[in-house]
Amino acid sequence: MTDLAHKQNSLLDRLESYSSCAVAFSGGVDSAVVAKAAFLALGQRALAVTGTSASLAEGELTVAREVASFIGIRHEVIATGELGDEQYTRNAPDRCYHCKTELYSHMVPLLGQLGVAVVVNGANADDAGDYRPGMTAAAEHAVRSPLLECGLTKADVRELATAWELPVADKPASPCLSSRIAYGQEVTPERLQRVDRAEQFLRARGLPELRVRYHADDLARIEVPAAAIPQLCAAGVREEILSHFQTLGFRYVTIDLAGFQSGSLNRLLDLEMPSATS
Repeated sequence: MTDLAHKQNSLLDRLESYSSCAVAFSGGVDSAVVAKAAFLALGQRALAVTGTSASLAEGELTVAREVASFIGIRHEVIATGELGDEQYTRNAPDRCYHCKTELYSHMVPLLGQLGVAVVVNGANADDAGDYRPGMTAAAEHAVRSPLLECGLTKADVRELATAWELPVADKPASPCLSSRIAYGQEVTPERLQRVDRAEQFLRARGLPELRVRYHADDLARIEVPAAAIPQLCAAGVREEILSHFQTLGFRYVTIDLAGFQSGSLNRLLDLEMPSATS
């Protein structure tokens, strides 16, 4: 048996042991692999649940619906209200805790109504090595993490997604829009929309992997892979980006010379909020 086959069987066995489950489903590759495995292991006893709010980037709900349909799993969409929670909008480093608490607080009461026994998420083994306050919320709501429990890394997840021919196998990670706003800067619908429109503008110009980070004084910090930085600085392109971003409401527009780094705002924790990781 190959290593991939062993990991696949381990994941299927773990999900089958739950009897039934609801997958916290964003439509990204991690939750898609969990949803596919849940459907293979449990059939109609598996359900995918997607939470929607202003922090969901444009097009992501459509992707989630398409992926759920491709898999064949039952799919429910629920509205979440994290933007009504001051603990979330003040955007301290534990923001993700309040976001996941809101999502799981909606999902767990629905278990009986939806006919499932447990909520599962898409956290993988690599997530254990990063600052992930959302994992605390998961533990408090008895949410299971089958990828993590089976030791599957992000690379393993991508490999399984490719083997199962999932349409999001190569999809770049797309965390919620609030993750683009620097800690300590208030999360508002207007700022989320501004970031979303800025990223959509850049993606339309052939830059699939990127982040537009919002910092104090309406400053936009653009992250793209280092090899793509010259593309942003090309004659005419730089001026076009600057003009469009200013139209969106950004006062300053910068390009991060370090290149794209997922979770780069966590580097600011020790500098700006030294107590955040204590």
